This record gives sequence, C-alpha cells and structure tokens, in this order.
Amino acid sequence: MKMNLPNKLTILRVLLIPFFVFFMLTDWWGYTGRLIALALFCVASFTDYLDGHIARKRGLVTNFGKFMDPLADKLLVCSALICFVELGELPAWIVIIIMARDFIISGFRLVASDNGVVIAANMWGKFKTVSQMIMTILVILDIGELWLLTEIFIYLALALTVISLEEYIRQNVHVLKEGKV
Repeated sequence: MKMNLPNKLTILRVLLIPFFVFFMLTDWWGYTGRLIALALFCVASFTDYLDGHIARKRGLVTNFGKFMDPLADKLLVCSALICFVELGELPAWIVIIIMARDFIISGFRLVASDNGVVIAANMWGKFKTVSQMIMTILVILDIGELWLLTEIFIYLALALTVISLEEYIRQNVHVLKEGKV
C-alpha cells in the first residue's frame, strides 16, 4: 500500500508516542527529559493539524487516514494522561472521564459509520482538543509559577470534555436507534 504524505504524518505521530512516554517516565535527564517529551508532544500534535490540512487541501483523504488519524490522536493524548497519573500529576478520575468520553464518541462514530452516517467534529470537540493540548503542555512543563493556570486548564479541559460529550450525544442519539438512520 502506497502511503501519501498525510498518512505518513499520522504514522509518524504514532511512532513518536513511545519516545514521548520514555522521556516522560524516565528520570535520566531530569527536567531536560521533560522538555524533550514536551518537544515530542508538540511535534506530534502539529502533525495532527498538518496531516488534516494537507489531506483536505490536496484531496488526499483516505480510508486509512479516516481510521488512523483519530486513533493516533487518542493514543497520543491517552499516553500523556496515563503518564500524568503514573507521575502523580493528575488524578485518575479526571483521566478516566477524558478517556471514557473518547471511547463513547468512538463507539458513536462506529455505529454511525455502519449506518452510512459520518459524525464530524463539532465546535465543542475542537475547543476540548485545544484545551487538552494546552493542559498537557502546562502539566509537562510543571512550572510552579504557572500552577493556577495549569489548574484552570485541567478543569477547563475536563468541563469541555463533558460538554462536548453531551453535545455529541444530543446531536447524534439517532444513530443508536435500531435500523438505518
């Protein structure tokens, strides 16, 4: 199978995850390791924007990309969240809520897809994603002077996670009804 550039960027994002986790969870380089993890997270996050932009602009949207792009995003964010729990920097209950939302939305999308319906990202989902990315960057940086901003983004990301879940369910509950929609 020949890979186009957006799909290669998606694969790159997945390949960066183990390196990100390694630098987050090992203490060999001290705070420098966290900065390397931050750089890896930022590069991986940028590939998410870049692959979607290139795929839409150049007409390179593929079934592989439709499947792997959201999966790569979830793997990246969930990996960061699990690292935060391991390091004692985020309570498990927050991570469970954020990850549960992603599983629920993925389930909705799977059922909708089986019925020939595409559930596109909405405004709340985009706000949720941006807030989670900023939260992740702030938690990785772990700068004491930014503790209040970090806390605000943790709870903002949590709130937007719940709001976006409610909005997806409200707008797409019809996909759960028996038969074709």
